[in-house]
Amino acid sequence: MNRLTLSLAVNDYDHVRDLLDGRVAAQGIDLVPSVLPVEEIFYRTTHFQEWDLSEMSLAKYASLRSQGDDRLIGLPVFPSRVFRLSSLYVRSDTSMSSPADLRGKRMGVPEWAQTASVYSRGWLAQDHGVALTDVEWVQGGVNQAGRREKVAVRVPQGVRYRPSPERSLTAMLLDGEIDAILSARPPAPPAGRESAIVRLLPDFETAERDYFARTGIFPIMHLIVMRREVFTANRWIANNLVKAFTQAKDASLARLEDITCSHFPLPWMSQRAAQARDMFGGDPWPYGVAPNRVTLDAFLRFAFEQGVCHRAMQADDLFPPEVAAAVRV
Repeated sequence: MNRLTLSLAVNDYDHVRDLLDGRVAAQGIDLVPSVLPVEEIFYRTTHFQEWDLSEMSLAKYASLRSQGDDRLIGLPVFPSRVFRLSSLYVRSDTSMSSPADLRGKRMGVPEWAQTASVYSRGWLAQDHGVALTDVEWVQGGVNQAGRREKVAVRVPQGVRYRPSPERSLTAMLLDGEIDAILSARPPAPPAGRESAIVRLLPDFETAERDYFARTGIFPIMHLIVMRREVFTANRWIANNLVKAFTQAKDASLARLEDITCSHFPLPWMSQRAAQARDMFGGDPWPYGVAPNRVTLDAFLRFAFEQGVCHRAMQADDLFPPEVAAAVRV
């Protein structure tokens, strides 16, 4: 039987690796993988759609869909999820001690449409009353100057937002030109000044656990997308791929929980895995629409309020109907 050959670009995740090396197979499909940094994948996917399947920023994908750009189809496979209360950075000599202190300050962001920033701005507004209009937002590369927005955004009226392509956010923070950085990737100060930048919330894990307990939001950063023409010609591949990615993820979790062998070079991994299962109700890394609806709908609400999405959307708007519900026997 002939199998369909599809190219795939993705970062180097343990929970995807079994699919890349063939230990897990997608039925009827042969994958040709490219393992690359996410920034390169996002740029090449957004502008050129070079691969049949690729990892993609949730914010950029949702923004494109909200603007009527449907060249890409999403799969509810989420290779990257990270709580982002750790992503606020300030100078070590700051007088600020809580997120509420950011009112009236200048905040650097790598992109207005960075997924991490969407969640964090939503958290600041929802939990700490820091409105978008309370901050002056400066967009630029975190550690290298010249970064620009990759999708069109509609920054809400009254929000102060300006690009600063000539300097990095890290340099501006160290020189006092901005007061904080909100970024998924941490600042990298020059040698000798490593201690000059610190997190605003040192005990971020406690805050993130509380945030999940209150909201049910486990932030999704990335998803897998495919070119629309590939999906249209072979609609059966969507569920086959979701099943295969899920099998690879489940195999990774099984390794994590194996107490007989050290699959990961850190102690107490099996205990941490058990704690995560308790915290997240069985599956600490769920794929699919239904178990992630709270997170997806919250993200899309934040994204619309912030002008990343150009229209209001819900989780089901991101995915084809074939993957919207699980099959039950």
